[in-house]
Amino acid sequence: MTDPLKGCLPPDPNPTNPLQAMPPLSCDAHCHVFGPASRFPYAPDRSYTPPDAPYEHLEALHDFLGFDRGVIVQASCHGTDNTAMLDAIARSNGRYKGVAIVDDGIDEAGLSTLDAGGVRAVRFNFVQHLGGRPDMKVFWRVLDRVAEMGWHVVLHLDAQDIVELQDVLAKIRVPFVIDHMGRVQAAKGVDQEPFRLLLALMRDNPLAWVKVCGAERVSVGKKPFDDAIPFAQALIEAAPERVLWGTDFPHPNISKDMPNDGGLVDLMFRFCPDEALRHRLLVANPARLYDFT
Repeated sequence: MTDPLKGCLPPDPNPTNPLQAMPPLSCDAHCHVFGPASRFPYAPDRSYTPPDAPYEHLEALHDFLGFDRGVIVQASCHGTDNTAMLDAIARSNGRYKGVAIVDDGIDEAGLSTLDAGGVRAVRFNFVQHLGGRPDMKVFWRVLDRVAEMGWHVVLHLDAQDIVELQDVLAKIRVPFVIDHMGRVQAAKGVDQEPFRLLLALMRDNPLAWVKVCGAERVSVGKKPFDDAIPFAQALIEAAPERVLWGTDFPHPNISKDMPNDGGLVDLMFRFCPDEALRHRLLVANPARLYDFT
């Protein structure tokens, strides 16, 4: 586990102006708020400590890039204390929805509070550097409660998890979203087993969704991350009605080349040049999944 006292790099403070304008009602379907720690402390058992990236930073970035909507994903550094996320959603006047992290102790009242606060999903981290797989008994109990709420589940996986969790994925009975293209490694090519299985999952399972973001995590690690393009294009082609995209601002745990958020928008336009597909990716799909009205 990472030393929690070892801080993450801050995001690029100077995003470039995207070369093309975003369509109206575009949604950044994967972003975070961190702190400020003085008001929203980080979890004592966290695996990393990020620089503060509060609501005001996220709002300013979205105004600059042209996003009218966003989905704030609870990150592991805040643990199951979703207060910072809920505060940001409340301040946004309907602009943002949320994805929470919960544990087995969540009760009906707690879920109702999250739902009223704009939460539409729960997230489970499986990746090794964030602590590895959750308690699967808790996983299934929480998913039963998610089904009752009409929510979905977001899965943060390592590439090999796609191979090892085939039976688990087949048993999920609520919509599920796989983060960051399954964190496959571009250097291993589109024929690698995890990506072949991910493509098959997207073609065959109507409950499966995927975020075609996280290019900086898929790439060998150098801007502009174009080696991630074939993976994003293949996933969009496989299930254009079940793909999402987001910035991942403020990019926690980047150990390679820190992305520029304007550059990531330009990359998205390069791998999704078709206007109709881009409308699905940025507007229609997140509006449907996250209940934007």
